[in-house]
Amino acid sequence: MVFAVIRVRGIVNVNPDIKRTLELLRLTKVNHCALLEENKVYKGMLQMVKDYTTWGELDKETLPKLIESRGMLVGDKQITGEYVKSATSYDTIEKLSQAILDNKFKYKEVPDVKPLFRLSPPKNGYEGIKRSFKNGGALGYRGNEINKLIRRML
Repeated sequence: MVFAVIRVRGIVNVNPDIKRTLELLRLTKVNHCALLEENKVYKGMLQMVKDYTTWGELDKETLPKLIESRGMLVGDKQITGEYVKSATSYDTIEKLSQAILDNKFKYKEVPDVKPLFRLSPPKNGYEGIKRSFKNGGALGYRGNEINKLIRRML
């Protein structure tokens, strides 16, 4: 299973330990998104930064759209189907994204790829950046609802 993690809040008055954890997750700016595999280390890091990020499980319809529209290579070039076919053993972006979801391949192992996605602010805004998702806000774990948020941000 692969988590998509999106930074929601800025850096003003952030605890240095939380700031360092966000840097380790490669979430240096608001609306940056990173893909993380499910393991105990990342789950602990996500719990530490739950007041600044939101995360959930990606589905097989959202990940190819995310890679195709916001995936970037070094030199600010977009990822195309031809590049995926030449640089990896997968023929299309859809097959690559399915392998990423099945934990057979890691997104950061694609040659010359930037390991994060720079997203636009969501249409109609966040639900509220000071409350958890369970309480009607935008922070913390949101499960499959992360796919709706990402589609609003593409």
